[in-house]
Amino acid sequence: MRVIRTVDELRREVGEARRSGQRVGFVPTMGALHEGHLSLVSAARAASGVVVVSLFVNPTQFNDQADLAAYPRDEERDAALAAGAGADILFAPGVTEMYPDGYATSVHVRGVSEPLEGAHRGASHFDGVATVVTKLLVAVAPDVAWFGQKDAQQVAVVRRLVTDLGLPVRIETAPTVREPDGLAMSSRNMRLTAADRPRALALKAGLDAVAEAVASGADPRGAEAHGVDVMRERGVEPEYLALVDPGSFAPATDLALPSLAVVAAKVGDVRLIDNLPICPQPHTEEPS
Repeated sequence: MRVIRTVDELRREVGEARRSGQRVGFVPTMGALHEGHLSLVSAARAASGVVVVSLFVNPTQFNDQADLAAYPRDEERDAALAAGAGADILFAPGVTEMYPDGYATSVHVRGVSEPLEGAHRGASHFDGVATVVTKLLVAVAPDVAWFGQKDAQQVAVVRRLVTDLGLPVRIETAPTVREPDGLAMSSRNMRLTAADRPRALALKAGLDAVAEAVASGADPRGAEAHGVDVMRERGVEPEYLALVDPGSFAPATDLALPSLAVVAAKVGDVRLIDNLPICPQPHTEEPS
């Protein structure tokens, strides 16, 4: 696996592969790789001739500078894991490579970026995500880019920008990878204290409670309220727990259509997110 640090070198390397007829798969990451990331690399490996993994802690998507400073960084470890999962190229640029002096452009995606994560983290969060993903997609020019389902709203934002900007790339997702006890794998999990680690399971418990309530015939808002109650019983107050349309992230109103339960909460000092697809519920006829 080659480690590349400049866009020019990356384009030369990928260009040679493309001229030889190989398909290019791409997995963007901020490092601190775990099995969720590696499942994306493996999926890209199975479908591509060349696999590029990016490693860049993007400062523009952090609304909390303390969170940025605390984000785990270990390039040597990440490089070894990426290579073991099948990556051919690790693109690990510095901040000035991605945002050189005088940089003055950002990408803003209206609508889907505004609720939930956008409301709680501020508009600059998804502006930072959309901008860096656009820059990476332009630099790599992949046939397919792979994202994890855990970051569902981010994926929806990326799909919107790819469609609106006409970028020639297909966006694929892979299911959320979980720890044996159900906690969604996240680079932030390693920051949970021993006392907070069991409490983090409240997020999955809340999502499961929403799914159970929907299956029992609850309406969307009632199902949400049940999930919040379950989380509070476990000592965790959600920032949000909502049933949404998986494309627009507007509140779900018709459970005969696919929906997505999404949750965010701070457990100790660590902010976690998770989500769970909810199967459509058939309409029931009122008795005559």
